[in-house]
Amino acid sequence: MDSDVLNLFLIVLFSAIGLGYFVYGKRQREGPSLIAGLLLMIYPYFISSTLGIVAVGLALIAGPFIAKRMGW
Repeated sequence: MDSDVLNLFLIVLFSAIGLGYFVYGKRQREGPSLIAGLLLMIYPYFISSTLGIVAVGLALIAGPFIAKRMGW
């Protein structure tokens, strides 16, 4: 698979997950999910490496779960 095609697929994937987090955070009035959703939809446009997109995306996906465990 070509790197550009893989990056495009990852951008669409993480943006779709971010949209889900955003909608969930908005409906539940949950700040960490709302913020993580916004960041998931935006960050892929600023990172060009495949590994960077995956690493930051996974960290942002885990963020709301960690925030809930910490009591936020």
